[in-house]
Amino acid sequence: MGQANFFNLDNLEGGIERELGPGIKTTIYAGEQAMISVVRLDPGAVGQIHHHPEEQWGICRSGNGVRIQDGERVAVKAGDFWCTPGNVPHGIEAGEEGMVVVDVFAPPRGAYKTAGSGFASS
Repeated sequence: MGQANFFNLDNLEGGIERELGPGIKTTIYAGEQAMISVVRLDPGAVGQIHHHPEEQWGICRSGNGVRIQDGERVAVKAGDFWCTPGNVPHGIEAGEEGMVVVDVFAPPRGAYKTAGSGFASS
């Protein structure tokens, strides 16, 4: 297996960089069956409502905000996590502290396998 398959949430080396929107950056690590995206949101940043066919699990690692999912707004804080089934419209709004969210996609999102910008939503 080797060290090439080991990473650290506090030192995001070796990932694919992507700017999702103003004040929202992510570093992506893609495997064959799943993908991890470490999303950093500035205070007050707003992630647009979008959807995609892949299932997405999110974990609020730090900070707080509001998860918008299928028209419902849910306050989230560090330690909270959620599941977003495929094709469900969703977005996020960071609170005054900003947020770090770890997303897990299965299967991996094709558009996120390369550096770029935007949510690449459908």
